[in-house]
Amino acid sequence: MSGTLYIVGTPIGNLGDFSQRAKQVLESVDFIAAEDTRVTLKLLNKFKIKKPLISYHEHSKSQRLGQIVSRLLEGQSAAIVSDAGMPCISDPGESLVKMCVESSIEMTVVPGPTALISALCLSGLETFRFAFYGFLSTNRKSRLKTLLELQNLQLTLIFYEAPHKLISTLKDLLNVLGDRKIAIVKELTKIHENVQRATISSAIDFFEKSSVNPKGEYVLIVQGAQAAKDSKAPLALDEAADLARALVKQGLRPVDAAKQAAKITNNKKRQIYNLLLAEK
Repeated sequence: MSGTLYIVGTPIGNLGDFSQRAKQVLESVDFIAAEDTRVTLKLLNKFKIKKPLISYHEHSKSQRLGQIVSRLLEGQSAAIVSDAGMPCISDPGESLVKMCVESSIEMTVVPGPTALISALCLSGLETFRFAFYGFLSTNRKSRLKTLLELQNLQLTLIFYEAPHKLISTLKDLLNVLGDRKIAIVKELTKIHENVQRATISSAIDFFEKSSVNPKGEYVLIVQGAQAAKDSKAPLALDEAADLARALVKQGLRPVDAAKQAAKITNNKKRQIYNLLLAEK
């Protein structure tokens, strides 16, 4: 019989959130697959857990997947953990779980803290319906295309973002989604836990004027689209022109902005460009 894979949540900051069950599971398995063995080793040492670690992260998963699954099929038990929070959420653990499903390997979950849910609870925005999108693409065209697809969703939107991209991402949110309410959350469960509730434009103004550069990983909770006040749906061409105007404000030439907007919205570049010219 095959062994069992335990999907184990770990603290996102405060070690007091490490559950007794998680501790017992990590003590009982044959080995632990960890995103960063150095980070996990600190956690294990804190709770005096001694277990073999195997490195399993985005860049090693192609090599490690087969090894881990083979050991599970041989009857060994394993736990998968991320550096913080629940594995499989914006995490390579997703690939391991899929392969275990295909191999009919037994799995169970040991729930723990999750940054996106914790941030949503603190946001003050609607929690009944929401959509999580993880990290937006670093490719500008792909990022704008994704945001344009989300533009009319009447759901609270959740993103993760790195500090060095925070301001540029906020500007993209403003240009595509409009000036909505936002909660910018960082250092969850830690001493300097911080929730900044604002509009997107005022958040941009704050960070641009701040003498301190953004630090730490951020969770962005963005208000969903509001229900239309009338039955007239916006035309696709108008949306494309709005996107082009936003790109012009960011410094693109009108012809380049029209070209970019045309690619993202599948409209004619000439039609978008003519709308921009008509405003001069």
